[in-house]
Amino acid sequence: MSILVRAFAWLLAAAVTFATLGPPSLRPHSDLSQDGEHALAFLLVGLAFGLAYRQRRLSVAAVAVVLIGLLELMQLWAPGRHARLEDFLVDAGTACIGFALAAVIDWVMTRFRAGSALTS
Repeated sequence: MSILVRAFAWLLAAAVTFATLGPPSLRPHSDLSQDGEHALAFLLVGLAFGLAYRQRRLSVAAVAVVLIGLLELMQLWAPGRHARLEDFLVDAGTACIGFALAAVIDWVMTRFRAGSALTS
């Protein structure tokens, strides 16, 4: 199961990277604002990596924030793209919320398993 979650996390990261650096015409669009799209994408990235690398969640979150910053800076060289501090703050912040959500999910699941083991 762990390998599937990790594969999904990396595929999601690749898709977000393509959407961030690829041609704007190929980027998926939704009814959300640009900040909303960024928030949803990076929340899912944080959640996926938080579930995929549970034992190293804090260090993976720190690396994710650095890589999100690099991804934003790489837009300076991508035609039709722009690097903005606001985008970095939204992306890094929501990724961290995703990591925190993964920790909460793990905590709830652990409590649930412990409770069901006691009743068995």
